[in-house]
Formats: sequence, C-alpha cells, structure tokens
Amino acid sequence: MDSFLAQYIDPYYLRILVLIGINLILALGLNIITGVTGQLSMGHAGFMSIGAYTSAILSMQFGYPYFLSLLAGALMAALFGFLIGIPTLRLEGDYLAMVTIGFAEIIKVFFLNFEPGGKAVGLSGIPQNTTFVIVWVIVLIVIILNARLLRTRMGRAFYAIRENEIAAESCGINTTRLKVLAFTIGSFLGGLGGGLYAHYMYFIRPQDFAFMKSIELLNMVVLGGMGSIPGTILGTTILTLAPEMLRVVAEYRLLFYGALLVILMIFRPNGLLGDIRIYDIKKRFRKKEVETCRS
Repeated sequence: MDSFLAQYIDPYYLRILVLIGINLILALGLNIITGVTGQLSMGHAGFMSIGAYTSAILSMQFGYPYFLSLLAGALMAALFGFLIGIPTLRLEGDYLAMVTIGFAEIIKVFFLNFEPGGKAVGLSGIPQNTTFVIVWVIVLIVIILNARLLRTRMGRAFYAIRENEIAAESCGINTTRLKVLAFTIGSFLGGLGGGLYAHYMYFIRPQDFAFMKSIELLNMVVLGGMGSIPGTILGTTILTLAPEMLRVVAEYRLLFYGALLVILMIFRPNGLLGDIRIYDIKKRFRKKEVETCRS
C-alpha cells in the first residue's frame, strides 16, 4: 500500500505522516497519564524503548508474526508500567517525575549493555512491516477508544484525580488503583508506539529513547492542552512538523523550536486547545445544527 501511495505522495511527506501517526499513539498514551490523571511522567521514552526492543527481538530472533510482536512489546511495556506504578504512584509532582526519569535512564543503560539488542551499536535489520495504513488505522482505533474511555465513569474519575485528589478520595474513588491503571494504559500505548517505530525505522539504538525524547512527547501533550485529545493531536502534529520545517535554518533550528514553545506557553498557558474534549466538539456541532434547523 505504501508503494501505491508513493506514486501520489512524495516519500518524504509520507514518512512524516507515518511519524506523526506514531507520535500520536505515544502522546495519547502520555496524555492519559499526565494530561488526564495529572501524574507528571518524564520517562515515557523508557516504555517506548521496551516496546521497540521487545517487538524487534521477537520478530528477528524468534520469527514472531508482526502483529503478535507488536502486541507482545506493548504488553511488556504495560507490565513494567504496572510494576513501576504500584510502589511509586503514591508519590506526586516532582517526586514522581524524578522516579520516572530514573526509570527511563535505567532502561536506557540496560539496553546499552544488552547483548541481544546490539548493546550501544543498536539493532539493525528489523523487518520494515509498519506502513502508513497500519499506523493510521491504529491511530483511529486508539483515538476512538480514548474518547470512549474518557466519557465513562472511570474517565471522569481520572479527571477528578487530576483536579483534586483529596476530594476524589473523599467521594469514594480509589485513587491509587486508578492512577496505576492509567499508568498501565499509557505504558501499553507507549510500547505499541515503540514497536511501530522499530518496524518502520529498520534500525534502533538506545540513544533514540533518551531523556529528550520523553521531553518531546511531554511537550506535545502540554502544547495542545492537558487532557484534551484534539489538543494532543494538534500539539503532536505541530511539534513533529516544526523540526522538519526549520531545516532551512539547520544551525538555529533548536533555537527557533525552543522560542516557539516559550511564546506559545506565554500566550496560551493552558495549551492551544485548553481542555477541549472530543465530545465537547460534538455538542457544539449538534447545537449549531439545532440552531440552523430552528432558523
């Protein structure tokens, strides 16, 4: 399918669209943890690396089918998210951020010395099975499931924890259990995105999942609007395109990139779309339709 699309779309633009889709899956996972539940995670790249290496090794060395290796990588990342979440999610704010940073660095050092993963050299020859269609079908499924989850009682409880955890507990919400659950779901999506990335890039190395990758993903969530699915989509699209658009000023690309973030945060501190949710947009469209019919 990608070869067919390449006849009509420049391969460079097709590659960017695929990377936007992969980043969307990663950012939507982090949005559940940080944007919706309010738990500051700065180690999301660690879960991405677990999914990437697990799926790549299973495909290359054990001959697992593509989709089975993707699922295994996502489940492995979710398992680590669950194991890390149980002892640490009683922490809040800066303390939780420090723990997640430490976890991501431990994972990075592990893969730097992991023989089946190629150590510091990395892993090459990964089957390039990830395509534009597969990525965007998964993106649509993840968006739909995210939107449905956040409309349920559990989703509203996630938002309640973010707004005031003490008040949520007083209303009978098991905040610790739900925070662990949110962390596990977000980690699953992080591992899924990592698996798609590995099978698209052909080559991965531990440096691809360094601390700055976690910050990049966090910026995508914050820029669009914490807890907002449309905001996460917008923020991810902008921050995936921005480095490419600034290649004409390669020497000053990071300077312009950082200045853009600072300016946007000054004038839109709640993100570009604030806390707008998908069902809020649906309500607005329905209201306009009713007003049009009445007029």
